[in-house]
Amino acid sequence: KGKPSAFKRPRTRLARAGTVCCCLLSSRWETCWFKVELSIPPAWAGREVHFVWESDGEGMVWRDAQPVQGLTKEGEKTSYILTRSMKEPEPHSLTLYVELACNGLFGAGKGSMIAPPDPDRRFTLSKAELVVFNRDVYELLMDLEILLDMAQLLGEENQRSFQALYTANQMVNVCDVMDPSTFPAARDLAAAIFSQRNGESQHTIHAVGHCHIDSAWLWPYEETIRKCARSWVTVVRLMECNPELTFACSQAQQFEWVRSWYPGLYAQVQDFVAKGQFVPVGGTWVEMDGNLPSGESMVRQFLQGQRFFQEQFGRICSEFWLPDTFGYSAQLPQLMRGCGIRRFLTQKLSWNLVNAFPHHTFFWEGIDGSRVLTHFPPGDSYGMHGRVEEMLKTVKNNKDKGRVNHSAFLFGFGDGGGGPTQKMLDRMKRMTDTDGLPRVQISTPDRLFSALEKESSQLCTWVGELFLELHNGTYTTQAQIKKGNRECERILHDVEVLSTLAVARGGAFQYPASQLQRLWRLLLLNQFHDVLPGSCIQLVVEDALQYYAEIRRAGARLQEEAVQSLCRELLQPKAGNTESTLVLNTLPWERTEVISRTGLPGRDGTPDLASAGGLREVWLSPSHWNWAPQTSHCTYTLLHCWFFLCCSFSVPLCSRESVPGGCCANQFALFDDVPLYWDAWDVMDYHLETRKPVTTLLKPLEITLAGGLRGSASFSLQIGESSTLTQEIILDATCPYLRFLTQVEWKEAHKFLKVEFPVQVRSTNATYEIQFGHLQRPTHWNTSWDWARFEVWAHKWLDLSEHGFGVALLNDCKYGASAHGNILSLSLLRAPKSPDAMADITHHQFTYAVMPHLGSFQDAGVIQCAYNLNFPLHVVPASSARCPPWSAFSVSSPAVVLETVKQASPRGRTVVVRLYEAHGSTLVAWLQTSLPVQEAVLCDLLERPAAQGRLPLEQRGLRLSFTPFRVLSILLVLRQ
Repeated sequence: KGKPSAFKRPRTRLARAGTVCCCLLSSRWETCWFKVELSIPPAWAGREVHFVWESDGEGMVWRDAQPVQGLTKEGEKTSYILTRSMKEPEPHSLTLYVELACNGLFGAGKGSMIAPPDPDRRFTLSKAELVVFNRDVYELLMDLEILLDMAQLLGEENQRSFQALYTANQMVNVCDVMDPSTFPAARDLAAAIFSQRNGESQHTIHAVGHCHIDSAWLWPYEETIRKCARSWVTVVRLMECNPELTFACSQAQQFEWVRSWYPGLYAQVQDFVAKGQFVPVGGTWVEMDGNLPSGESMVRQFLQGQRFFQEQFGRICSEFWLPDTFGYSAQLPQLMRGCGIRRFLTQKLSWNLVNAFPHHTFFWEGIDGSRVLTHFPPGDSYGMHGRVEEMLKTVKNNKDKGRVNHSAFLFGFGDGGGGPTQKMLDRMKRMTDTDGLPRVQISTPDRLFSALEKESSQLCTWVGELFLELHNGTYTTQAQIKKGNRECERILHDVEVLSTLAVARGGAFQYPASQLQRLWRLLLLNQFHDVLPGSCIQLVVEDALQYYAEIRRAGARLQEEAVQSLCRELLQPKAGNTESTLVLNTLPWERTEVISRTGLPGRDGTPDLASAGGLREVWLSPSHWNWAPQTSHCTYTLLHCWFFLCCSFSVPLCSRESVPGGCCANQFALFDDVPLYWDAWDVMDYHLETRKPVTTLLKPLEITLAGGLRGSASFSLQIGESSTLTQEIILDATCPYLRFLTQVEWKEAHKFLKVEFPVQVRSTNATYEIQFGHLQRPTHWNTSWDWARFEVWAHKWLDLSEHGFGVALLNDCKYGASAHGNILSLSLLRAPKSPDAMADITHHQFTYAVMPHLGSFQDAGVIQCAYNLNFPLHVVPASSARCPPWSAFSVSSPAVVLETVKQASPRGRTVVVRLYEAHGSTLVAWLQTSLPVQEAVLCDLLERPAAQGRLPLEQRGLRLSFTPFRVLSILLVLRQ
């Protein structure tokens, strides 16, 4: 009988089908503008009229200087509704503008979605038309689609499949495509099927509109701003016609972009937020990577995000929303709870390459014991289309059937934006409560989790990290971004500490709150889950590195201003005084280290010994040090690619070797690195079979500093075909670790460089630092769960210990690591070619260190040493006027780390200090401070005072109770 068409074309078109506009991509991803003058024929009175636009590039319709509709062929949005029923008062002629971007929904890759952008790719406008839309035909087609899907997918054993099939057949018999008067009778047949209801026990699907927009990925940040506008304006249009539609939207940064660039659209969004349809979720600044940001960075993600949502919409988010990042730190549950969040939604673990995760709804317990209710949409996607097949999969795939009877269903085009369509909504309207299908209701995240909470008594608990068994190359890809992240986290930490102390010590210094917020937001933006992991195009890398450069530049200026205010009298030269050196320590424990003194006559770069207390200024007089330990129980033999260690640095009664006989430590190894598809993302287990030790010596080992306070030796190696590595191995007096200052000219393709340390330690588990704590992972591959972790992540250190002895590996900017058997390995550089063909092809400089120790890593001070490596002492030229040492804070227990000192916002002379228990122990610690504290109150991570959280000010300081890995934040109100 033929297939009816929903569109009727006019006889005269304003733009012929096939009209082309070829736009050459520029490096700035520019857009092209079209002025479209429309004239609707008078004969179309009473008809529904659409403006149809089909192009390869994404577009947006503007009307009366405001965006009104996104156009994305790949997102099934190719028309703008001019009128649903043309009436006489309506204008028959009007002017629209179409902004056409030179990129598709997934960027502009050449031949493959993740390929680097093609600079020669042209985008074609293939259709620009006015059409009459036949709503009756459209509805009839939707009925038939649902019925035919039911007939196909419910199976022969289900009588509803035959009922749907026979109903569809009857509709075809009744319907005459040339006679619209037959359509209602056909639709009545479908309505009879759809109106047959489910039983009370049927599974309920909570459908929520969704549009995952990567803040940068295969397109730069600038294009994401336009993607947000295109997607959100389309959602707003849908909400106007479908008041039941709800839409969950995360990432405060994207709200801020739309607020700044599209204020008219933002005002409409605010209206729909107030109506409960446009639902802010997540509570973070961006959907950040779940592994690599520091603990404090994760706190700031929530702090900046939740404050934005509170200020803009009058409420904070109650659920953490992170559907697409590459694994989830075991510290996240505590951070969520500390930021007012008890619910978590993701789905990424459905991508596991080896083991299927055993739950979709469960409690997730972090390393401190905090628990959050967690839900993975059982359809294993955040971009559903509302089809019968997806509904059935959601129920069938649910691994917690019987425990809970509710599931999330996120519908809408995503990753590159797009969002829900009218067709998706119309499909689901027919499945609201139809016998044979799960019950489908348009819902909100809050209604979903409220239903799950009522059914949660039988749920299982997962303890520890949610490790994604895929994309573990992202711990190493784009090393410059990783280094920028670590350095800028340190810079902002130090600026906050020094600025807070400058305010506390009085004077006219003003805490740079607005500048710090701007810099933090740049850093948080770069922690997006396709930027910090390095899985982005070259343009994004360039933007990210520019943001890091801005943080370095502005941070250096803010730090100098704080130091000038804090130490003004010590920095001013006085008549008759010689110059000396001021040392500032931004960590909360005393440090004795070799430093390079600069700015003194004849002393530039000369090693000297600084002994600085916790957060303390120390005056050093000019002197020539010629110091060595009175008793030397440490012997290093520095040879090419290996070292041999006898005994502990700090305990002279041990004489054991750290490296097994016949093994080489500091051994570089090069691996072939060719993933199956996700080039920048993945390193496959089979790369381990291609190991090639690096043995080609370019420059033999030579002593560069023979002794005294510092001894060092250097050498150079050939890496692969065209890369070189130069390394200086440095041993400082009083320092319990050996440093490896490394420079690499990296020019490889699909290679993976690691450094290995075989150690004479036997343990079935290695320990890795994570945010505000640490966890253990197996050193064996007994099970598939163990083997899947052949490449893991760590922050500043990893350690392999047996009772009484161990070896730690420290670093200043690396994240990829592994410990298999007795070999500690640090991942240094990769060389993927998609989506950035030039990834990591540049000069690199980084430092790692090895630290053998007696006893446990906790008692040996591994945690503190890793901080010291990452937070160098600040050495400032000063006058030689003597001053008493001044320490702002100290903590009575080495198990407690004072991580953060900052000004509370917007509380004026109120300081926030954040501490955490780092050893995994229960204890009471005392926090002492020389600041003029008037009142101390416990607060949450959003800096909201805790009920009954007041702390007494005692002579010993503040008494703080810790359980393993607990994070505590305190508000200190200072006297004027």
